[in-house]
Amino acid sequence: MKTLLEVAGLKVAYGGINAVRGIDLNVGEGEMVALIGANGAGKSTTLKAICGMLHHAGKVHYRGEDVSELLSYQLVERGLALVPEGRGVFGRLTVHENLEMGAYTRNDRAAVRADLDRIFLLFPRLSERRKQTAGTLSGGEQQMLAIGRALMSGPRLLLLDEPSMGLAPIMVEKIFSTVRTISQEGVTVLLVEQNAKLALEISDRGYVMESGLITVSDNARALLDNPQVRQAYLGE
Repeated sequence: MKTLLEVAGLKVAYGGINAVRGIDLNVGEGEMVALIGANGAGKSTTLKAICGMLHHAGKVHYRGEDVSELLSYQLVERGLALVPEGRGVFGRLTVHENLEMGAYTRNDRAAVRADLDRIFLLFPRLSERRKQTAGTLSGGEQQMLAIGRALMSGPRLLLLDEPSMGLAPIMVEKIFSTVRTISQEGVTVLLVEQNAKLALEISDRGYVMESGLITVSDNARALLDNPQVRQAYLGE
């Protein structure tokens, strides 16, 4: 399998706090990989560093290119998109305008229109609310919009940060079903998720992060059966 993302020796510090302490991970083309761990483990910081949002030490290679020094918009242009923790939708813009913002780096207008239609098929509720301002949507609808906005950039690699946070169980099920569909359609996914069981059930492989370090990595099935993981993250 061709490696799409390779992270080596990644370190991130906030003042005197070492949030990420030298981790290695990789994601193959077409894979869905989960990064699980407790709050404060460094998962979200890792995604932000990969996306060029935080200064870091170590190397990030994407599609064979060293992108360690690139800024976020340059990575978006190369096909790497982040769905941030907390959704980050533009509350005063409509659903349609938020989705258009996702395509701001693109000039292939016909393809953008086709992708917009695809988003509305993936998330029919967004189609119903396309003229509604994003700030008036429910949490689940905003999560759908955040994912749709990222998809509008035309990513090859989608980074998802805590997509189930604060959502009702029925909405979590819908979001994860859609993430699985996105993966099956060929988008590579790196998923950060505190709900370890759900994340591993839809992923190919997984990494466990503790206190800024990767402590365990394996295929998702093995991690679901791992006694250490089951006790610490699956509530058993």
